[in-house]
Amino acid sequence: MLDHLEIKTPDLARTLHFYATLLAPLGYRQMVDGAGKGFGDGERLDFFLTEGNASANVHFAFTAPDRRAVDAIYAIGRKAGFTLDREPALAPHIHPNYYAGYLRDPDDRLIEFVCHAPA
Repeated sequence: MLDHLEIKTPDLARTLHFYATLLAPLGYRQMVDGAGKGFGDGERLDFFLTEGNASANVHFAFTAPDRRAVDAIYAIGRKAGFTLDREPALAPHIHPNYYAGYLRDPDDRLIEFVCHAPA
C-alpha cells in the first residue's frame, strides 16, 4: 500500500496548476502551501510537489471512482490545454474492467487516471 508520493519539478507554479486542476474532481485539495505543496482529501495528505530536478521516467496513477470521472478528468485536461497521451479506454489485457486515460504533466511524466469498477 502506498502511503504518499512526492515528485520534484523545476516549475512549481505550472506543475501545481496541472495537478490542482486535474485532482479536484477526485476530491483532492491543496492542504500544505509551504516550500512544498501537499494534496489530500481534507484528512490525509498523500501527494506532494517540491522544487527540484524532475525525472520524466515516472508513471503513476490516481484512482477514479468510476469511468465517468476518468472521462471528465481527461476532458478537463483537454480544455485546459494540457498534454494528452491516451484517451480513456478499456485495457482488457490488464483486466476486464481496467479503464484508464493518460496525460503528461508539465515535466513529461505519464499520469494515469484509472477506474477498476465495471461500467
